[in-house]
Amino acid sequence: MKTESTHQEILLVTGTSFSSREWSQKDRDCKNNFSDREQLEEACYNGLLEEMLPEIFIKMPAEKKLYLWDIKQGNSFIELELGEIPGETDKLASIDPYSFLHLQKLS
Repeated sequence: MKTESTHQEILLVTGTSFSSREWSQKDRDCKNNFSDREQLEEACYNGLLEEMLPEIFIKMPAEKKLYLWDIKQGNSFIELELGEIPGETDKLASIDPYSFLHLQKLS
């Protein structure tokens, strides 16, 4: 029997005021050489995603948790893949534009 698991994709657009915030620095006086994109990725890896975007998180039962499995970089966004377990994303159901745009027919 196939078990159902929760999978969530999030696209964070880079080059915006949201992505340029200082998310990941715990010591604000400390200078770093990371780009805005790298700081945003670091904040996601450090578990600050739910704090940054509480309104988009699925309320899960206490025994289930979503984990950040992958961060993919696009030209103007980063894609976060969360889930209970790692798994393949259905390309036709994905919000990643690189996964479905080549399937669109030109009119």
